[in-house]
Amino acid sequence: MSQPFVVHINPVAFSLGPVQVHWYGLMYLLGFFFVALLGEYRRQKGRLPVSREALGDLFFYGMLGVIIGGRLWYMLFYYEGGIHWIWTQPLALFKVWDGGMSFHGGLLGVLAAALWWSRRHRLHFFDTMDFVAPLVPLGLGLGRLGNFINGELWGKPTSLSWGMIFPSAHADDVAYAGSDPALLQQLQSYGGLIRHPSELYELALEGLAMFIVIWLVSSRPRPRYLVSGLFALMYGVFRFAVEFVRVPDPQLGYLFGTHWVTMGQMQSLPLIVIGVWLLALSRNAPTLRLYTAALPDKGTDEE
Repeated sequence: MSQPFVVHINPVAFSLGPVQVHWYGLMYLLGFFFVALLGEYRRQKGRLPVSREALGDLFFYGMLGVIIGGRLWYMLFYYEGGIHWIWTQPLALFKVWDGGMSFHGGLLGVLAAALWWSRRHRLHFFDTMDFVAPLVPLGLGLGRLGNFINGELWGKPTSLSWGMIFPSAHADDVAYAGSDPALLQQLQSYGGLIRHPSELYELALEGLAMFIVIWLVSSRPRPRYLVSGLFALMYGVFRFAVEFVRVPDPQLGYLFGTHWVTMGQMQSLPLIVIGVWLLALSRNAPTLRLYTAALPDKGTDEE
């Protein structure tokens, strides 16, 4: 077997004096950039009757929702010290440079921001979400690329030819190998166990595949709820499936004494159910008409 690829990439993209700019942060910025770019394109196609200024407000509040919701959800459900941080070290919530963001929390943050914005502009909440859903997958994919560059959220050991070595998983490699002669030989030969690049699986599924499918489906007017339902269903199924080959968060492990149920799977099940429910609702829902011309940059759509 040829030497597997070793995921040992400098997480720092470049430095500006004492300030280090990390690839992970750049991935977030690129994600927000593509959301804004694609959103403005859809707005100009008449997919939502708002001005550029109003759409910019939606993206700004959505960005806050991603950051605040994603960080808070991580601290509540994934933080190594449990929820004791609330009264022992509350400032840990703001230490985003230590890592720790949750997609499910970020999604809830976006939903809250979109609900408030939709009411302010007298739009149906799901018309807003059907507009936003096709914009999100590229950002998700870039986030997973950032995870890969950081060498984190790695997968389980595999014998597949595209498996990779994650040096940051060395302690887990040693524990997993135990006294197994074949795995010990692998450790000695390659310096680590060959693992599934689960971040790249998620990049391909949650990022590229979801973007292509949802963008194509939403390329013409669809019944209300359909695009949002498709997004929820696809993400839930993809995330649930990839969790089978991804190592669970070490501070949580597997749930309920099983060897396969993870927190990620538990939090993805509601998305699958909601996705199916929304798709069912769409069968009798109205279709948002295309607006013949986008509103000007500064419209009068404020209350």
